[in-house]
Amino acid sequence: MTRHFLRDDDLSPAEQAEILDLALELKRDRFQVQPLAGPQTVAVIFDKSSTRTRVSFAVGIADLGGSPLIISMASSQLGGKETASDTARVLERQVAAIVWRTYAQTGLEEMAKGTTVPVVNALSDEFHPCQLLADLLTIREHRGVLAGQTVAFLGDGASNMAHSYLLACATAGMHVRIGAPAEFAPSPEVFSDAEARAAETGGSVAVHVDPVQAVRGADIVVTDTWVSMGKEDEKAERVAIFGGYQVDQALLDQAKENALFLHCLPADRGYEVSADVIDGPQSVIWDEAENRLHAQKALLVWLLRQQSPAKGN
Repeated sequence: MTRHFLRDDDLSPAEQAEILDLALELKRDRFQVQPLAGPQTVAVIFDKSSTRTRVSFAVGIADLGGSPLIISMASSQLGGKETASDTARVLERQVAAIVWRTYAQTGLEEMAKGTTVPVVNALSDEFHPCQLLADLLTIREHRGVLAGQTVAFLGDGASNMAHSYLLACATAGMHVRIGAPAEFAPSPEVFSDAEARAAETGGSVAVHVDPVQAVRGADIVVTDTWVSMGKEDEKAERVAIFGGYQVDQALLDQAKENALFLHCLPADRGYEVSADVIDGPQSVIWDEAENRLHAQKALLVWLLRQQSPAKGN
């Protein structure tokens, strides 16, 4: 059966740990495994603009011996004359995997149902699971372990990053606190799924309207842009709503003394985070950005190995 990675809890706790172990190995020796030698091609489709996702997947696929085929929505029939499932059936005969950065999660689900090659969610409006693999890898590098760590996410609790933090960190046995205004709480369905996963792993999930309560005593503090792609016309309203959730030094000081600060980037200094925090000694954002490469390579290797045990060895 073909395995896909459409949301964070598509991986079991053991599978997530296996991929992070492999990511650490690939970071030590970037070219040790080349399952795409040939080269085989991976389709990387972008409906949204991108820097880190585009670069990390293109470089990672090349590191694995493959060739990245970058496709933009504007230059393809996808979403116009052709459905996601039909596009998938065309691509599967020519590529080893499909990576898609898009809007609706339903499109990814349709594509995955229609193909026999792995489909990877490179970002949707609901989840950003590849980013969370990189974030977990970064935390693990700096802390040694994930289970038992407390992570506080500040800002839009209904965002793709908040949803992925709930699911991925619960899978890792972490304690997740979302600090967000009541009207921007996480999806009840996603929160329920994270709660169920946390019950399996010894983690926990919680939502706090008070940002100080969310951050107090945390091991990791995270935020993201208040104005996601497609919401630019809401900037003034969102700045007014989220103003009290800015991660400045005073708020970060409520966390543990050695708390890490993460941000998936791009960052809007002076809005969701102050410059002294994001550029300060507790910030590990550059490690986090680099780790997109290693985590995504490990994910692709793992998915390809599920296709064929002989692949990727």
